[in-house]
Amino acid sequence: MNDIKIYKNSKIRTLWDADAEKWYISIVDVIAVLTDSKRPRKYWSDLKTKLKKEGSQLSEKIGQLKMKSSDGKSYTTDVADTEQLFRLIQSIPSPKAEPFKLWLAQLASERLDEMQDPEITIDRALKQYLELGYSENWINQRLKSIEIRKELTDEWKKRGVKEGIQFATLTNIITKAWADKTTKEYKVLKGLKKENLRDNMTNTELILNMLAEASTKDISEAVNPKNFSQSKKVAQQGGNVAKVARKELEAKTGKKVISPLNATSFLDKKKKSITSKKENNE
Repeated sequence: MNDIKIYKNSKIRTLWDADAEKWYISIVDVIAVLTDSKRPRKYWSDLKTKLKKEGSQLSEKIGQLKMKSSDGKSYTTDVADTEQLFRLIQSIPSPKAEPFKLWLAQLASERLDEMQDPEITIDRALKQYLELGYSENWINQRLKSIEIRKELTDEWKKRGVKEGIQFATLTNIITKAWADKTTKEYKVLKGLKKENLRDNMTNTELILNMLAEASTKDISEAVNPKNFSQSKKVAQQGGNVAKVARKELEAKTGKKVISPLNATSFLDKKKKSITSKKENNE
């Protein structure tokens, strides 16, 4: 499970290994936080060389995983689990080391808590979206969409649909049916690369996407598809339910529902609106 964690306004890339029950964390991101270095990759490269010369085995045990970079693409990145990071931090002179260690320990503890109580996951997701600047109304819709998506994927699993390509194919059918765009076309419209499409939908887009996925789940439960081919027909039917709603809404408002707006643009618009109101009040 890839995730972005926020530490004092800095983004740290992480990956949760469910089998090993541990976090793997981008070392470069940690170094950027602790050192304020403008070249954290160079800092890490020099530190690895230093550790090897000192005979430390830590650098030899560092793993690599693909993580998303700022350009939206995924690259192989040096990662460490929390135990390795605690040892690594000792080699980085920084006044931020101790507070970061506390945060790191809390991160590990929180994930174990989430596994025991899934509601905690929702609460923390809410907090993270707020920190990124999303409105509470949008966040409520987004969290509901996560729940609906989970119910749909659980239904697919019951019908023998395989995760990966088959999940992606059904999702694409649903999206094309209600939005008249494939997932890829939708992302291109919004100027996205590897970013999550749902995180970049407007409220109305989220609602219609939820309707499409909820309808697909309900129809699947009713007709009991026996194979992947039948599930594709159900996905088309579920997407069509939301398409009817989209067409009617567009006819009533005279506006297109599918918007090129993405998270960056509508969050910037929100910030400008807040700044403008402050200036007017002053």
